[in-house]
Amino acid sequence: MKKIVVIGPESTGKSTLSEQLARYYKTSWVPEYARDYLLQHGTDYTYDDLLIIAKGQLALEESYIEKAKDAKLLFIDTDQYVMKVWCEFVFGKCHPWILDQITKRKYDLYLLCNIDLPWIKDALREYPDLEPRKQLYSIYKTILTNQSVPWVDISGNYDERLQKAIQTVNDLFLK
Repeated sequence: MKKIVVIGPESTGKSTLSEQLARYYKTSWVPEYARDYLLQHGTDYTYDDLLIIAKGQLALEESYIEKAKDAKLLFIDTDQYVMKVWCEFVFGKCHPWILDQITKRKYDLYLLCNIDLPWIKDALREYPDLEPRKQLYSIYKTILTNQSVPWVDISGNYDERLQKAIQTVNDLFLK
């Protein structure tokens, strides 16, 4: 199974792209655990809540891997890099458990969602201003540049993003 992670700042179409790709390839996608957690517990989260969310994301991912064990592809909305960025951006530090998981988890491709889509307000989003969005995007790009898994920048409108992601997945895994 090839595991493809969709990451990037908030409101960049990660969930939409993950769902579209899963539908296109007739497979599963792992949703972002944090959304359900924050809807249930509120948005006044702490540093320790982020560790709970990170562990919840990993457990959710593992459950989808087990359910889809015969699938060729699995799309994952958010991974431990996102948790690292979130911890460091908000609290200036990251839980060692998250850093440890980054070194242990293996993925096959990252799709980095650019900030060129309009920001859409919802109850869970925190950074509507362009400067923090640019800063967060730059952090993700630096992380991906400094690791060994292939990655591609996903930009444009929703259809352009989907087509670029499909082309990348096909080129890498379905020749």
